[in-house]
Amino acid sequence: MLGCSDNFWRWARRPRLVFYFMVNRNLIREYDISDEDWDIAIGELAEDDIGWLDATDVDVNQIVEGKIIRIDDEFVLVDVGYKSEGTIARDEWEEEEPQPEIGQVIRVLVEDVEDSQSPLEERGMIVLSKRKAEKIEKWMKVMETVHEGDVISGEAVRKIKGGLLVDIGVNVFLPASQVDIRRPHDIGEYIGKTIECMVLKIDEARRNIVVSRRSLIEAQREEKKSDLLRELEVGQLRKGMVKNIADFGAFVDLGGIDGLLHITDMSWGRINHPSEMVKIDDELEVQILHIDYEKEKIALGLKQKSASPWENVAGKYPVNSVIKGTVVNVMSYGAFVKLEDGIEGLVHISEMSWTKRISHPNELVNIDDVIDVVVLRIDEQKQEISLGMKQTQDNPWERVADRYPTDQLVKGKVRNLTNYGAFIEIEEGIDGLLHVSDMSWTRKISHPSEVVEKGQEVECKVLSVDQERRRIALGLKQMDEDPWATDIPNRYQQGQLVNGKVTKITNFGVFVGLEDGLEGLLHISELADHKVENPQEVVNVGDDIEVKVLRVDSEERKIGLSRKRVEWAAEDEAAAEAAEAEAAKSETPMELKGGIGSDSGPLFKPASSETEDAESDDTASTEELDEADEENTVKAAEQES
Repeated sequence: MLGCSDNFWRWARRPRLVFYFMVNRNLIREYDISDEDWDIAIGELAEDDIGWLDATDVDVNQIVEGKIIRIDDEFVLVDVGYKSEGTIARDEWEEEEPQPEIGQVIRVLVEDVEDSQSPLEERGMIVLSKRKAEKIEKWMKVMETVHEGDVISGEAVRKIKGGLLVDIGVNVFLPASQVDIRRPHDIGEYIGKTIECMVLKIDEARRNIVVSRRSLIEAQREEKKSDLLRELEVGQLRKGMVKNIADFGAFVDLGGIDGLLHITDMSWGRINHPSEMVKIDDELEVQILHIDYEKEKIALGLKQKSASPWENVAGKYPVNSVIKGTVVNVMSYGAFVKLEDGIEGLVHISEMSWTKRISHPNELVNIDDVIDVVVLRIDEQKQEISLGMKQTQDNPWERVADRYPTDQLVKGKVRNLTNYGAFIEIEEGIDGLLHVSDMSWTRKISHPSEVVEKGQEVECKVLSVDQERRRIALGLKQMDEDPWATDIPNRYQQGQLVNGKVTKITNFGVFVGLEDGLEGLLHISELADHKVENPQEVVNVGDDIEVKVLRVDSEERKIGLSRKRVEWAAEDEAAAEAAEAEAAKSETPMELKGGIGSDSGPLFKPASSETEDAESDDTASTEELDEADEENTVKAAEQES
C-alpha cells in the first residue's frame, strides 16, 4: 500500500504514546487546552521550535505539504514524501467544513516520528495534524500584522476563567475587567457578538495577546470628552443617558463625559431616593448648572427646566392666611407640611397646641394627614415657611384673666413638684404656680412636698395672672387670715415672758420656737449678762427656755427675744431702751431678724462693734443669696411654663 508496511494499520490503531524527546509539548498543548485551564490567552509558543523543511527532510514540529492517499472512519493517510506515510485523526475535520478527498494537497504539522532518534532510513510511521498546522500558520500571520495599541475586531467565542476568548483569526484573551468601563453582571452576554478591542500586550515568547475593550472605550470617551467640554455652557439643555444611580443622585452620560444630577436638583418636590425619578438607561434632557473644567466635573439639573414654585410665594401664601396641607414627614421637633409640589413648611412642636403638653408630634399628626395650618413667617431667601396648627384655634390664655380673676378660689391637681413650688393644673394645659413662700404664714417650707404631694387635689386662691407671659400665681396660705395682722401682735407683746424651745443655733444667736411654725430670734447679745462667744456655751438645740419679748415687727413678720432680761426690773429695761435709742440716732437702722425663720438682718443692734461687724457681713451675704434665689425661682418658673 504505497510503501506502507504490513504493520501500519495495527500501529495506527493502537493508543498513541506521549513522547517527550524532541517535541515542544507547550506548543502542541496550547491549542488543546480546556476551558477550565485556559485562563489566559494563547499558550506558550516558541518561534525557534517551528522550522520549514522540504519534503525530503521531515522532522517533528515541521509544517509540510502532503497528499491524501487513503481515508477511513478513524484516520486519513497522507503522503508527505517520507519513506512512510503519516496519519491524521479523522475528527480533525469539523462537520461544517469541507471533508477530505483522496488526492487533495494539505498542509500538516509533523507531531511525532516513530523511532525519531534512529537514522532517517530506519524511521517508521509519522503522526500529523492538519488542525494544528492551520492554527500555527494563523498565529504566525497575526503576529506579523498585529501590534500593541492596534484596534482589532473579532467575535467573542467562549467564556473562560477570568474573561473571554475573542477570535481575531486566533483566539486572544479579553479579561473580564476590560470588557467595559463598568464591569457587566455577566460577561457571557457578549458571546457571539463582534466587538472592537485595543491590543494591550503581546507576549512574543509565550505567543500570548491580551486585549481590552474598556481601554478602547475610554480612549474614545476621552477624545469625545475634550470636544464636549469645549461645547458645553452653563444653562444649556443637553440630552444624556442615565448610567448609574447612587443614594445622592444619578450619573448621566452626555456623550463622552458624565455629569452628576444631584437628588436635590431632580424635583422641586420631596423625593426620598433618585430611583423615584430616574432609572438606568433612561434618556433625559438636563440643564447644565455648573462646569469645573479643571476637575472635569459637571453639575446637572432637571427641576431647573421649570419655574421655581417659590417665585411669588408670599403672594400665594400671605402671612396669617389659613391653608390646607399634607403632612409629608414627622420629626422629633415638628412636622413638615406640603402646600404644593416643591413647597413645604415646618410646623414646630411648640406651634401645635395651646395647652397640650406634646412629647412628640406624632401624638397629633401622622404622614399623609391633611390639616389646616396658618402661615406664620416666610423666608424667601432660605426658602423656608413657618406654619402653625394651634393658631387655627382660639387661644385659651386670652380668656384666662377673665375666667380666673384675682382672689378667686380654684381647685386643681398637683401636676409637678419643684424645689421652689408646686404646679397646679386648674384646667387641661393651664397650670398655676403655688410657690413655697405662699404655702404657710408661719412655717418655713423647705420643699413643697412638706405640704402637698403629686396628684393631690388642692384648693388655692388666685394671686395674680400674667396673660402675656402665661403665668398664674396661686396661694395656699391666703386661704386663711394673716396671723401677723392681729393674732400674733395681740398674743406676743413687748415685755411678755414666754416659754419656747431652741430650734436652731447660729453664730449670731439662737432661734426659739414659740408655737407651730413661729420662731423668735434670741440674739447672742441677749443670751446672758456676760459676753458670749459661742451660743452653745449657754443653750443647746431642744432646750426649753424662758425668754422675754423685746419687740414684734408685724410688717417684717419677726419677733425679737431676750433671755438675759427675764429677771430685769423696769428700771433696767428703761436704761437699756434709752441706750438703744441713743445708738439708733447715730447708726443706720438695720433689718430685723426672727419671725418665721428668715436669717436676713439683725432684730436690734449688737452690743459690741465686733459683733456688729460680723453681723453686718452675715446680713450682706444673706441678702445676696435671697436675691439670687428669687432670680433662679423666676427663671425656673419660666422654663416650667
